[in-house]
Order: sequence, then structure tokens, then C-alpha cells
Amino acid sequence: MSIKTNALIYFLAFCSGFCIMGIELLGGRILAPFFGSSVHIWGSIITVFMLSLSFGYLLGGKLSTKNASLTKYGLIFLIASIMVVPITLFSQPIMEFIFTHIEDSRYGSLLASTALFFIPTVILGMISPYSVRLLVTDSDKSGQVAGRLYFVSTLGSALGTIITSFYFVLAFDVNTIISAFALTLGSLGLVAIVINTLANNKGLAHA
Repeated sequence: MSIKTNALIYFLAFCSGFCIMGIELLGGRILAPFFGSSVHIWGSIITVFMLSLSFGYLLGGKLSTKNASLTKYGLIFLIASIMVVPITLFSQPIMEFIFTHIEDSRYGSLLASTALFFIPTVILGMISPYSVRLLVTDSDKSGQVAGRLYFVSTLGSALGTIITSFYFVLAFDVNTIISAFALTLGSLGLVAIVINTLANNKGLAHA
């Protein structure tokens, strides 16, 4: 991987961290009208995100062992983008259905969080281990690369949390923000695929 490609991977990992935490934070706003915003509501949201990310790490690590490429990396972003969109389309009917069928808000919020966020967050969780696989070219430096990658990703998460909570929610409604996250993820995925395609075509031309 070239220096520019590595920089792109770090940037994409940063943006994925930003989007993950932004969506998680907005989860509280989505559930609040039906289930409230007490500590067990947030417990449900955080539990679902942690579990789904853990599954995503496993799947991403496994996928990265099979001919890892920047194109497949970009496809993860595109799939994540597609999976985020239903949050804006179906959150209301899902919340209404669960609210009317489950009286205990603890279990209602847990089921609602799972229905809305589990699949997209699993896909987003695949990004970090796949990023490490693309960046590591020397096994002796794998720990250093992983540490740098998780620093960048977590920094993105921190900024995603504070910017979403301090600014985005004051200027836009929840669906608009989530749609913007989905569009951002999809655009980044396309950028990765296009760059990899151009690099491969350039390599063939020089061959």
C-alpha cells in the first residue's frame, strides 16, 4: 500500500468511528418519545452497540483473511450505508409496534435497539479489523499499526459524539443527520473503490 492509500484508510476509519458514535447517540433521541431516556434505555442502546460491534470485529477479521483489497473495504462502507437507511424509514412503525406489544420499557427498548441498530452496527464493526489488515505489511509493526488505527478511529468516535450532541442535533432533525451519515459512508466507499480501480488500471498500463 502507498502512503496515500494508507492515509485514505486512516481517514475512512476516522469517519466510520465518527458515524458509529453519532448514530449511537441519536439512538437515544429515536427511542425517547416511546420509551423515555432513563438509564436502562441507554443501557439497552449501549449493550446492542457493544454486542453488534463485537460481532462485526469477528466478521471483519475473518473476511480480511480472504484476499483483502481496497475494493472489498469500500464495499463494507457501501453496505453499511445501505443498512443505515432503514433507521430513517422504519423507526416510527417499529417503535410503535414494540411499544404497544411490550409493556416493560426495559425489554421494549432492548428489542427496539436491536431491530434498528444491530445489523448496521455489525457492518460498521467490520471496518476496524479490515483496516488493520490492509495497513499491516510488516508483522513486526502490526501492534504499532493497530494502535495507531484504533487511536484514529476512537478520535473519530469522540468527535462524532461531541459534534453530534453539541451542534448537529441543534441544527437538524434526527433523520436528516442519520441520512447524512449514510450518504457519507456510501460516498467514502465509492471513493475507496474508484481509487483502487484507478490504481489497478494504472498498474496494468505500466505492465
